[in-house]
Amino acid sequence: MAGKSFTTPAIMLAMLLLISPEIYAGHDYRDALRKSILFFEGQRSGKVPPDQRLKWRRDSALRDGSSAGVDLTGGYYDAGDNVKFGFPMAFTTTMMSWSVIDFGKTMGPELENAVKAIKWGTDYLMKATQIPDVVFVQVGDAYSDHNCWERPEDMDTLRTVYKIDKDHPGSEVAGETAAALAAASIVFEKRDPIYSKMLLDRATRVFAFAQKYRGAYSDSLYQAVCPFYCDFNGYEDELLWGAAWLHKASKKRVYREFIVKNQVILRAGDTIHEFGWDNKHAGINVLVSKMVLMGKADYFQSFKQNADEFICSLLPGISHPQVQYSQGGLLVKSGGSNMQHVTSLSFLLLTYSNYLSHANKVVPCGEFTASPALLRQVAKRQVDYILGDNPMKMSYMVGYGSRFPQKIHHRGSSVPSVVDHPDRIGCKDGSRYFFSNNPNPNLLIGAVVGGPNITDDFPDSRPYFQLTEPTTYINAPLLGLLGYFSAHY
Repeated sequence: MAGKSFTTPAIMLAMLLLISPEIYAGHDYRDALRKSILFFEGQRSGKVPPDQRLKWRRDSALRDGSSAGVDLTGGYYDAGDNVKFGFPMAFTTTMMSWSVIDFGKTMGPELENAVKAIKWGTDYLMKATQIPDVVFVQVGDAYSDHNCWERPEDMDTLRTVYKIDKDHPGSEVAGETAAALAAASIVFEKRDPIYSKMLLDRATRVFAFAQKYRGAYSDSLYQAVCPFYCDFNGYEDELLWGAAWLHKASKKRVYREFIVKNQVILRAGDTIHEFGWDNKHAGINVLVSKMVLMGKADYFQSFKQNADEFICSLLPGISHPQVQYSQGGLLVKSGGSNMQHVTSLSFLLLTYSNYLSHANKVVPCGEFTASPALLRQVAKRQVDYILGDNPMKMSYMVGYGSRFPQKIHHRGSSVPSVVDHPDRIGCKDGSRYFFSNNPNPNLLIGAVVGGPNITDDFPDSRPYFQLTEPTTYINAPLLGLLGYFSAHY
């Protein structure tokens, strides 16, 4: 049912309050895009390349994997600590790849840097999956790491290696890793066909392992991964997610049949108002819906219905009880690091609006309909909030705008760099920098922090880690959003 246009007085008022709180001068989305990609250079682990642009970061963790007899150097630190967590790293890589697949044409000269950022992730994931039926899912003991405040270049905490295998399965990490490798294979299909084929072959093998030996990695690795990146949502969604990306990358019928056959068993329609490193349901539905909207896959119709429900659950004025909006217009969900929800959900709004536009469709939300333009507007409002259109009049991206967080919860940024302070700064020696009221000496340009609370307040202070810590998976969806807005606004 098409229904009425989305213009009833109550809902329109809600939209106006959120989308146009006042007139702002506009944003340099191209500059924000450049900085959001630059952030990933600050998160690099391993030997930094000659073209490293954030010069205060140097080589770190060059012996990762040696205790297990493998090379696990490289990859990304997930946030403000020095642990390499495979689950969020794989999701980050998937989202950077999806950003390039759908919005790469709008990224201009930054496209090359976005592709480099993806390859830094996939090169590591290839190392982590080098042994058949084994995935190395973490390097570093989170408890000993979090007990220290030291830059990665000085790191002397335990670099314990954790893995999943046949006897200790982890279908969510393996499924997400398969998704990341498959999505990246699309990015490199024409740029580097040989590398692309390697990625797709590895994705196929890792996915087969994920579905054959089913289980949650937080069961066998509970002490290591919980409560940091514990699997709260079950592994079923990652199996569908991995299959969806493998279907998109390979066009093989076996993955289409897997999705159709398992959509009920693996709960495709669950928790539609969520999307992030632990919950892929909404992402699966939006990704698969593209084929339905193109008129190529009626057997996936239920996924489009799920996607429509998800979109309606986000819209201000009729949103789901678990999705709120602050007085200043920020989408807020319970739990820490709220900006991860803002960027991921906004990415899906924008992506789905593009799919709808090409199909000349709208979203039925009960008695109303939401146009693709409205979805884009809601997504843009969230991005503009991040960049400074908010009650604090603060950009939540470090280095963007005239006012941004100065004391982010990030070890490398807050401790003097090896360039300025060559002598080692030990585990507890960095504590004085953590508790200092001084701004961080090293600008982690492009880092988007966890963001303000429901009242739009933001304490710029390192101890408030849920609000002041940046993460790779906050930034990854921003690549697509900023790429699109830089070309269209």
